[in-house]
Amino acid sequence: MKQEIHPEYKATSVSCACGNAWDTRSTEETIRLDVCSACHPFFTGQQKFINRGGRVEKFKNKYNL
Repeated sequence: MKQEIHPEYKATSVSCACGNAWDTRSTEETIRLDVCSACHPFFTGQQKFINRGGRVEKFKNKYNL
């Protein structure tokens, strides 16, 4: 490997918007995440449905059918 071309690899603090935090190593000093494995629906098994109405229901409501 060539000398002095690689970035410095240092201890890093990672924090998520849900409040989960942990330490790892990276080239960045701090990392802030919106979603982590503690709050992501794929890992938690809980899915949030924002829009529960389908297209047919919206059409019926729009035209009072």
